[in-house]
Amino acid sequence: MPILLDFVWVVLGLVLLYFGAEWLVKGAGEIALKIGISPLVVGLTVVAFGTSAPELLVSVAANLQDPPKGDIALGNVVGSNICNLALVLGIGALMRPLSIHGQVIKREMPILLFATAIFWLMLGDGSISRIEGMILASGVILYTVLSIWLGKRGEEMDIDLDLSEAEIEKLKEAGAGQIAKDILLVLIGLGGLAIGANRLVEGGGNIAAAFGVPDAVIALTLVAFGTSLPEVATTVVASLKGEGDLATGNAVGSCIFNLLAVVGFSGAIAPLSALQLQQADLMTMAGITVVSYLFFLSRRMLSRWEGGLLLAAYLAYTVWLFFRQG
Repeated sequence: MPILLDFVWVVLGLVLLYFGAEWLVKGAGEIALKIGISPLVVGLTVVAFGTSAPELLVSVAANLQDPPKGDIALGNVVGSNICNLALVLGIGALMRPLSIHGQVIKREMPILLFATAIFWLMLGDGSISRIEGMILASGVILYTVLSIWLGKRGEEMDIDLDLSEAEIEKLKEAGAGQIAKDILLVLIGLGGLAIGANRLVEGGGNIAAAFGVPDAVIALTLVAFGTSLPEVATTVVASLKGEGDLATGNAVGSCIFNLLAVVGFSGAIAPLSALQLQQADLMTMAGITVVSYLFFLSRRMLSRWEGGLLLAAYLAYTVWLFFRQG
């Protein structure tokens, strides 16, 4: 019976993830349409921050343990960034080639590369101090304010909400009541993503343990994968709707938020120590970030074969982790 219940949790988690992502994309898209901010900016800020909430909750909770579990907090971020770029974008591109907005290439990816380098340098002594955490946290506040401000400069809207032109015009003219409904829809969507990810991780972890999968492998793969499930679900839904900007913006924005907000706020609360995180993990994260950027630069599109390569890289890294721990 216990393992049957775990399978029920897995199915329920998948259902909540799908509908949570559907509501989040719909609500965020309508808010963008109403206030004149492009879907890309919404994906880079509101959606990215919302789907990064599980990473933030896991990392903060791990760092508040006695003693603090810095390796879980930092490993969660490193693993999630690998997952966001290799698994999330890989799946999205395999479903439908993803067009890459020029802003992602010119601004967001360089910011992500810079944040990755700073994070790696800060970890040179094996820890993230409170001061370093505050610096990173300040960076995400500046990034968010700048993104929203620049997004108000009248960028052309390119969004598919399955609405007719009349319905779109009506939505643009709607008052504060419609904005409130969309904000509520976003919050419900985020709640569905958070609960769905939690149930899927809980059930999947119990099933894995029942079949004798080592605890270390579960921690290094399932936690990072589980906290990235909102990004996976959101990207799948956005890709199906043809929202390439929202899909790529969500993945890239989540990586930026993970490094700046998750590590920043967790480190500001208490210093983070990495005792087991290996240089190979950091090199994998940095390598996949660089390769993704090169793919984006090639034709301003992530093709199916490029998505397949990213997905293969993620699977290879996961297998390597298993043998490393074995």
